[in-house]
Amino acid sequence: MSKLYMMRHGQTLFNVLKRKQGWCDSPLTELGIEQARRAGEELRERGITFDHAYSSTSERACDTLELVAPGMPYERVKGLKEWNFGKFEGITEDLNIPVPYGDFYVQFGGEDEFEFRDRVFACVKELMDRPNHESVLMVSHGGSCAQFPRAFGEDIVGRFGNRFGNCGIATYEYDGESFTLLDVVNPND
Repeated sequence: MSKLYMMRHGQTLFNVLKRKQGWCDSPLTELGIEQARRAGEELRERGITFDHAYSSTSERACDTLELVAPGMPYERVKGLKEWNFGKFEGITEDLNIPVPYGDFYVQFGGEDEFEFRDRVFACVKELMDRPNHESVLMVSHGGSCAQFPRAFGEDIVGRFGNRFGNCGIATYEYDGESFTLLDVVNPND
């Protein structure tokens, strides 16, 4: 059995400004940097080490991974990117429609919810199916971290609280065919 540790990036400027950031990017705040460092310390205190690490290609995720696991080589992977909101990228979250979003963003050049979910799930599974992946860290985004388990019928937010916080970590067991959600830790709450 392999373990997957799927983490959301630290707090960003757009998180503070309450702006939608899917494929657009914004830098980590000082708090976001500290959140990532604390998450890394907590993982080390628990004796958790990784044989492989992956990050979304977004700067906020790469910067988080580099703070969580300093000096560890990792691969940047487009499939771990956040939901593409199309023309809604960067606008205020006050303009959000109620969830579920479904195919709402498609008309604005973004992704359909199920296409997004399938993309993230297929990417994670492909990475975990690589040889010698026993303990893997993947740094991604809030939407990605919430949609991934929905692909196999698990509602992370409903089971563990109303949100997946910055630097939240979901732990999964993977048997080569299916994933089992073991725990979610929001170390900065």
